Amino acid sequence: MKTDDLIGLLSNQVTRIERGAVARRFVKALLLGGLGSLVLMSLVFGVRHDLASVARTALFWSKMAYPLAIAVGAMFAVMRLGRPGARAGYSWALIALPFVAVWAASLFLLDGTAPGGRWALVLGQTWRTCPFNIMLLSLPTFPAVFWAVKSLAPTQLRLAGAVAGLLASSTATVVYCLHCPEMSPAFWGVWYAIGMLVPAGIGAWLGPKLLRW
Repeated sequence: MKTDDLIGLLSNQVTRIERGAVARRFVKALLLGGLGSLVLMSLVFGVRHDLASVARTALFWSKMAYPLAIAVGAMFAVMRLGRPGARAGYSWALIALPFVAVWAASLFLLDGTAPGGRWALVLGQTWRTCPFNIMLLSLPTFPAVFWAVKSLAPTQLRLAGAVAGLLASSTATVVYCLHCPEMSPAFWGVWYAIGMLVPAGIGAWLGPKLLRW
């Protein structure tokens, strides 16, 4: 077959991708994965009993905004990394900013607390289980996010896998906030971060295997 014939054959088989199809695929994946995490959280942990009252406080919404902002940054990053040869660019700043904000708030809070009370703010009551709980709730979101990323054409598979894992775990963390009783930024800055970053590491490990195309 001549080169011109091959090019013509390939061009005739090109399927037009509907505009916004990628975004809709990610929205669908996150809704399904988030719903799965919500059901799992309700069955295993339950919603905190004082949610109605605590939801009236700015601190609760700050806690929710922390993983939600990371999820938004991770989604922008993974959608950019899904393009062959593309870089995440400014998306790294969107991911880093919530971490930096919470760590800065933690330092401010700890600085204004007597030395004897600082560990209580960092450890809270659930530091032993919090990261594992987030990882457990990431089980529904993890395959959903990787399904969405698989539909793209990432070339940096390990990096794309890491960001996909972070997107999955941060989405699960938003759901976990409906159960978690901890209200200290110093706690979130350590144990929420670990719970989100470990799945990101797992995603980096699995990326070359699951995202190969």
